[in-house]
Amino acid sequence: MQNQQQVSGAFALIDSLKRHGVKHIFGYPGGANLPLYDELYRAEQAGDLQHILVRHEQAAAHAADGYARATGKVGVCLATSGPGATNLVTGLATAYMDSVPMVAITGQVPRGSLGSDAFQEIDIYGITLPIVKHSYLVRNPADIPRIVAEAFYLANSGRPGPVLIDIPKDVGIAKIDYHPVEPGQVKLMGYRPIIKGNSRKIHQALTLIQQAKKPLLYVGGGAIISNSHAEVQELAERFQIPIATTLMGKGVFDENHPLALGMLGMHGTAYSNFAVSECDVLIALGVRFDDRVAGQGNDFAKNAKVIHIDIDPAEIGKTRQPDVPIVGDVRQVLIDLLRHVHELGDSINREKTRSWCEHLTQLRLEYPLEIPQPEGGISPQEVIVEISRQAPHAFYTTDVGQHQMWSAQFLKTGPRRWISSGGLGTMGYGIPAAVGAKIALPHEQVICISGDGSFQMNMQELGTISQYNIGIKAVILNNGWLGMVRQWQHLFYDDRYEATNLEKGSPNFAKLADVYNIRALNISRREELENAISELLANDGPMLLDVRVTRNEDCFPMVAPGHGNEDMMGLKPAILETNSEALVCPNCGKMNLADYKCCTQCGTKLTPNLEVSSLF
Repeated sequence: MQNQQQVSGAFALIDSLKRHGVKHIFGYPGGANLPLYDELYRAEQAGDLQHILVRHEQAAAHAADGYARATGKVGVCLATSGPGATNLVTGLATAYMDSVPMVAITGQVPRGSLGSDAFQEIDIYGITLPIVKHSYLVRNPADIPRIVAEAFYLANSGRPGPVLIDIPKDVGIAKIDYHPVEPGQVKLMGYRPIIKGNSRKIHQALTLIQQAKKPLLYVGGGAIISNSHAEVQELAERFQIPIATTLMGKGVFDENHPLALGMLGMHGTAYSNFAVSECDVLIALGVRFDDRVAGQGNDFAKNAKVIHIDIDPAEIGKTRQPDVPIVGDVRQVLIDLLRHVHELGDSINREKTRSWCEHLTQLRLEYPLEIPQPEGGISPQEVIVEISRQAPHAFYTTDVGQHQMWSAQFLKTGPRRWISSGGLGTMGYGIPAAVGAKIALPHEQVICISGDGSFQMNMQELGTISQYNIGIKAVILNNGWLGMVRQWQHLFYDDRYEATNLEKGSPNFAKLADVYNIRALNISRREELENAISELLANDGPMLLDVRVTRNEDCFPMVAPGHGNEDMMGLKPAILETNSEALVCPNCGKMNLADYKCCTQCGTKLTPNLEVSSLF
């Protein structure tokens, strides 16, 4: 195609998307975006793009979000004007809070009707300003190639986030001289994300790390986004520094590694919360010290010098004032820091942290995560442990609530294999996010763990799954409650269970799936669990498993609002005899007491009197 060829604005949009590597678009058509869909039809017929028809625009945004988190690429969603656009808002806010690269395209009424309260007119540009990285209202169709290039650049550079492009209907129809803008050709005045960290600050950070006797790595989603898992591991191993991750940082470090402490914060492991309260140097990588981890921030890691590395200067000192602030891409800063570490060679004293690591080993033994095994039923924790045992390398999505926290506690995942709504806490996220991840990675195993409350938020997406035969596996931990809200009513509101009981009015989820021609199972007994999970994973197509779990299980440990991380509810210290030995599970690496018959993490049978050297 010659650069001066006359094309429609819609053609310029779709061709620009193709030039930016877009292969899949999640969306829903309507009157204002029909010109875009007409051009999309031609692209689909030519095999250039695939459009996935969701059943609700919110699901389009969540699917694009899951696509982006699983791949690191920009996810794309498309909606019409008015309610179509407003239905994207929750998905945009979800992506914005978790720094997910996304381009959302909305149809709009014709330019001549803007401001007239025309049918399905809404100011989506104004509505979304607080929850997007940038917004465009396209008034000149000739601007489309530049705007698309800018949107993709903005969405996936610096601190990533969603970008909105609002396109009036007549802009999509209008003819223009088309001048394509290729990726990398765009420059934005005044937008220069800081990638490299200040060298003086990096030296200061290294000095603190070398001096630390009780260091702790506190790693979040920024480390996932920057693909810095190799650098994080090298730093941890060279200095023997234990690692606690945020919900968004799960998978950045091998969770079976002896230095891994799991998640910290409100429902983090006891030993990670004790560690952050006792450490003398806290190395915060790609984190924002959010309230579910750091509370109000004043007393968080109160005994520690803090090194804070983040690409967003607005996060530095926002909640907790660091002693060494470093603005920059986490991976690039670590590369520069590790370059100086390599120069130190064998002079690094790894023995300095030995007693600290041994102390944390003892805390693991004293405060293990519990897996209840109730008589006559199945605990939610048992289900997640069994899924993790049988699918250790799957991509996992979750909804929000107790099941999310148990999943964060018990699943062991790798980089980008944990996909969950963190900052906004969006129920209904899990299924459409799984759709996006599976469309992006069709040969990978994708499992959604949901609750009966969350699942009902977007269960209409079973239609999308059925239409495209998207082979995700959905597991519902069904306790008949809005479980996390019930837990708070139990703990803080004297058991006044208002509007949280879902026993009446909830569907039979297996029968519902069957209506959509999706295979499904119901189970309620422990002896059914292993085979049910095996059958779920062996099925080639989509499948749903509804597990009726014990009703009143609470998610512990729990740091109550206003309390320090070391002050946790629900702790049940294990009874340790003097000189108790630690057994390491040969399957998952979890430490157990010598008299345990099965691993508390994955259920693997343990060999009695197995000799195991210190993990550290």
